[in-house]
Amino acid sequence: MRRGRIYYKDHFAGTLTETNDGDYIFQYDPQYVNDHPKDFITFTMPVGLQPYTDNRLFSFFEGLIPEGWLLNIAAENWKINRNDRMGLLLACCKNCIGALSVEPIMEGDGA
Repeated sequence: MRRGRIYYKDHFAGTLTETNDGDYIFQYDPQYVNDHPKDFITFTMPVGLQPYTDNRLFSFFEGLIPEGWLLNIAAENWKINRNDRMGLLLACCKNCIGALSVEPIMEGDGA
């Protein structure tokens, strides 16, 4: 299982999880829901307490992953398979252009 903290405009918005079965879950943080009820990260995921699940990486997060020559550099430098979308997201998207950032949660982090 791999997880990442999702930040929106420097606020912790929620957690993205890739399960051992290859499913994906995005869950807004309850404090974020309370403090920022209208600050959704994407139109397809309105702010709420319900988890969003899919058997593929959500297209919004997929769109954050570099493409072209930048993807080649990232995949080669970090030795990540180009098809490992969650791995690329966690490795490359801490300082994305725009309002969103992704911070990997390391095993044993307790978050």
